[in-house]
Amino acid sequence: MTEAVIASYARSPIGRAFKGSLREMRPDDMAAQMVTAALAKVPELAVGDVNDLIVGNAGPAGPSGFNMGRVISVLLDQDGLPGTTVNRYCASSLQTTRMAMHAIRAGEGDVYISAGVESVSSAALGPTDIPGTENPLFSEAMARSAERAASGDKWVDPRVSGRLPDVYIGMGLTAENVAELDGISRADQDAWAERSQRRTKEAIERGFYAREISPLTLADGSVVEADDSPRPSTTLEGLAGLNPAFRENGTVTAGNACPLNDGAAAVVVMSDTKAAELGITPLARIVATSVTGLSPEIMGLGPVGAVEAVLASAGLSVADIDLFEINEAFASQVLGSIRRLKIDEDRVNVSGGAIALGHPFGMTGARITATLLNNMAERDARFGIETMCVGGGQGMAMLVERLS
Repeated sequence: MTEAVIASYARSPIGRAFKGSLREMRPDDMAAQMVTAALAKVPELAVGDVNDLIVGNAGPAGPSGFNMGRVISVLLDQDGLPGTTVNRYCASSLQTTRMAMHAIRAGEGDVYISAGVESVSSAALGPTDIPGTENPLFSEAMARSAERAASGDKWVDPRVSGRLPDVYIGMGLTAENVAELDGISRADQDAWAERSQRRTKEAIERGFYAREISPLTLADGSVVEADDSPRPSTTLEGLAGLNPAFRENGTVTAGNACPLNDGAAAVVVMSDTKAAELGITPLARIVATSVTGLSPEIMGLGPVGAVEAVLASAGLSVADIDLFEINEAFASQVLGSIRRLKIDEDRVNVSGGAIALGHPFGMTGARITATLLNNMAERDARFGIETMCVGGGQGMAMLVERLS
């Protein structure tokens, strides 16, 4: 069977939404620069050999609208390069890599660009941005979520009583539900957040993230080269002093959750036969991918089913995996996933994660691919898994084997 391999990647610095370095940059312009940067790393590849540009985006409206994938290919003066835009919310640009893998394995093409971008600073992501989004059939479920947020009632699976779950529930409330369901304390969440910030600081100091970041040139000609969001001075004492952000007397705060962000990334995926023909040494082989579903109200546990599914597909176990990258939407969901999967924490997010770096939704899948491969190369690891929870109640995972 033809294998799908990763030939190169590029990810932008991550800006803090609304007030950071990328707040005025259009998402299509960001993504176009990252596609160019990823292609520049494989000069043996002619752009004319690329079969499709697949762009992940969680808020495909406003500046991110009008099929941004196609807009980007035209911006790059590549009229012959088709483009499409995909939304699987937080896993959008992991879905695009999955689609590339499937097309290659099916023999439909040899080269695909999997990209992802989010400008939360300019995004249309919610019902206030796009009126009429919410189906009124979920009104009762939404009211229950609001009541629980105010009262602090424990989470109970609504399906047990035959009721719809709240598919539009705020992500912070899902993090509170996971913390309650699995008994994850505020202290444990803050400790994970401090770990994320500390490990990110250490990684920055040793040049880790500089190896994976491709600078962005802004409209005024200035260049952004580093992530905005890390807070290297974070302490447990400081985290403990923050108020709950989503539920009265809750445990989820701005400190143990990811911030809102802007950024873009791109991954060049090709067949192993095309790579050999061009003399390209791939970075990794895509072994398997998975996507699973669960109640939207506990979406943070999505990585559990997704990792189990991808391991079963590959005939491997948790013990066979050298490194895991679990997207840090919230500390509670990372800890819940780790504990349910019985993963050694020393193999998870070894260079920090999204609590420190940020989570530009559509970008994150491709960004984590870059970070996972960067960590695997640094530690001479063979197998790695990236995984994330997905708004609306899903989980997604990808297993890769490092080749160089």
